[in-house]
Amino acid sequence: MGQNFVADANTVRRIARLAGVGPGDRVVEIGAGLGSLTLALCEIGAAVTAIEIDRYLVPVLREVAEPAGATVVEGDALRLDWGDLLGPHDGWVLVANLPYNVATPLVADLLDFVPAIGRMLVMVQKEVGERLAARAGDDAYGAVSVKVDYWATAKLVGKVPPTVFIPQPKVDSALVAIERRSSPAVDPAIVPTDRLFTVVRAGFAHRRKMLRGALAGLVTPEAFEAAGVRPESRAEELDVQAWGRLARVGTD
Repeated sequence: MGQNFVADANTVRRIARLAGVGPGDRVVEIGAGLGSLTLALCEIGAAVTAIEIDRYLVPVLREVAEPAGATVVEGDALRLDWGDLLGPHDGWVLVANLPYNVATPLVADLLDFVPAIGRMLVMVQKEVGERLAARAGDDAYGAVSVKVDYWATAKLVGKVPPTVFIPQPKVDSALVAIERRSSPAVDPAIVPTDRLFTVVRAGFAHRRKMLRGALAGLVTPEAFEAAGVRPESRAEELDVQAWGRLARVGTD
């Protein structure tokens, strides 16, 4: 399943501490595996719902985590009915060691479709973490960086070496803290979300092109001046507000 299990007690306690959760907090954990992080979260009093896709691990996870108070759910986080799972409550916190192969689409989907999750602390491959937290002008900045910035604020809060995992990955990992904004960075009543990200994806699909070429057919030449964006700019130079202005005036 592409999972690397954390085998170091200090690391899982550190993750639980950085998550900033405690008694009464509702926490959802994805890829709970053998339950080491689950137990660390239960120890500090969080009410944990632990999700695991691997049917061979689920019995072990239940044996370890349910006596500590966790609720174990067998399922694929990319296909779950999140409304049914989380119920009517807001303010959930996601704390997870995410499998590397699903981390980016999973974070993006949760931001797009699961507003009940207000905060996340995720452990991901270092390069993925850098993309999630990147700002305009950073080397790692891309379409997913704009997506995160649209919905939330994000920052790298720690690094994790391969030596704490079994099996050991060949890359370093990073801890990323993500906090959902009270409202999106670009007002969807002014610029529909689908329109905004159609433009963003087109811009980053041809990173080496100037935007006037990459966005031909989507954004008119006159729109660049109206938006205050140089047509010679490249995608990585624009922050989410600039993308919003460009997507808005490009439809006029």
